[in-house]
Amino acid sequence: MRRLSSTGLTAFCGFLACVPLANWMIQHAGTVCVPNGPCLIPVAPGLMAPSGVLLAGFALVLRDVVQRLLGRNWGLAAVIAGTIVSIIVAPPGLVLASGVAFMLSELADFAVYTPLQRRGLILAVIVSAAVGLVVDSVIFLGLAFHSMDFLAGQIVGKGWAVLVSIPLVRAIRRLTPAEA
Repeated sequence: MRRLSSTGLTAFCGFLACVPLANWMIQHAGTVCVPNGPCLIPVAPGLMAPSGVLLAGFALVLRDVVQRLLGRNWGLAAVIAGTIVSIIVAPPGLVLASGVAFMLSELADFAVYTPLQRRGLILAVIVSAAVGLVVDSVIFLGLAFHSMDFLAGQIVGKGWAVLVSIPLVRAIRRLTPAEA
């Protein structure tokens, strides 16, 4: 059994913290808040996205870090715990969208990351996060708002969060050269 590291447990807690923070942001933080809709932030010139996208992108990377540092079982436990937290903290109108999108996107990330990590950690994180963020965006927007209006913004915003996380992933790779 893999020894529990303080860095791994910190990543697990950070992963879980992304869920309520993203739900709070989508309702309260943004440059524009749409009546009966999300608060938005600019993610590229002329492109807006619900503000929770940044934390959703970080969550995809942190789940990979949890798996890297603590093992597959902890990675799956993070998905289950995150889904439960997502359902608990989501506003009533977003419970289904938040829970389903979170669970399916994180499982998609897990399914892609697990075999790819043998080829390289950075590659695995980027590719698995790309798959996860598309799954999350399509499912969340479809269920929450019955619209794909913010799809491009969701993908770009989560992509920025993944790219900003790469230095953390590189540091993790130096700390733990063996795969989980």
